[in-house]
Amino acid sequence: MLKIGHIQFDSFPLLLAPMEDVSDPPFRAVCKELGADLLYTEFISAEGLIRDAHKSLQKLDIYPYERPIGIQIFGEKIESMRQAAARVEQAQPELLDINYGCPVKKVACKGAGAGILLDLPKMQAMTKEIVDQVSLPVTVKTRLGWDENTIKIDEVALRLQDVGIHALTVHGRTRQQMYKGVANWEPIAALKKDDRIKIPIIGNGDIDSPQKALEYKNKYGVDGIMIGRAAIGYPWIFREIKHYFKTGELLPPPTLAERLDVVRRHVKFSLQWKGDRKGIFEMRRHYTNYFRGIHGFKPYRMRLVEAPNEQELYQVLDEVEGVFSSRVA
Repeated sequence: MLKIGHIQFDSFPLLLAPMEDVSDPPFRAVCKELGADLLYTEFISAEGLIRDAHKSLQKLDIYPYERPIGIQIFGEKIESMRQAAARVEQAQPELLDINYGCPVKKVACKGAGAGILLDLPKMQAMTKEIVDQVSLPVTVKTRLGWDENTIKIDEVALRLQDVGIHALTVHGRTRQQMYKGVANWEPIAALKKDDRIKIPIIGNGDIDSPQKALEYKNKYGVDGIMIGRAAIGYPWIFREIKHYFKTGELLPPPTLAERLDVVRRHVKFSLQWKGDRKGIFEMRRHYTNYFRGIHGFKPYRMRLVEAPNEQELYQVLDEVEGVFSSRVA
């Protein structure tokens, strides 16, 4: 079974992807409760950390119930990344992850995130500085390449392995693809077949059902699967995949009562961590997915989005329970 540093997984692990404005402590809490084995924070700006920016420092918040957890950082300056790594170590996560995969223009076009895939020597040098700086296991998340003409993921893996990373997660798209098209896992499988690659390889991209998770696990031979967008508003994906792995049976979708229970807990965590105003505002992105497929729900979703305070938010959720409980299994 997979081992990353001192973290030992007893079964095939499911990892929650680091997603900006999504993978915060409240979201991580419900994913952990529903089966995620390893969590990652949102990516954190190295420049923000070393300048004590409040938003960056707040992203270092981790809680006992989340462990094991990795804190992910990004940046284009080697010295800034080294200093940020030292700050991360003080937060005492189980591992430190480096983002070499973010495709967003404001990140990648500055040479950070996926932008560093155009400069592999710099990627290797930066990673070595970070590995040498901390005692934590260091992992990396990246993409296949900048575009179809620069897919050198085998060289990337060897360079990073040589400087001491403990695992590599590969999203099966190029930077140019962003999140479009179908993720290509063939180059990921090729890494697993390469006798020179000794570190664990985690696959990422397009896993949105238990059937696909099992198919990709078996077909591509990865050491673990990282799940991102499919978990937004649907943290049950982790539980469903694990059940399918064990039994070959699909669990029924969550009942309305289960959905409401998780939403209420998510809201509670959000208010505790972010405060009333921000906690309510940042929950708005989740309601569509939490209640997807419920006929006639749209007016209530709008009311949830517009609810100005905790009291009114819970009032709407109570109404939803009363109105839809007899309609939804």
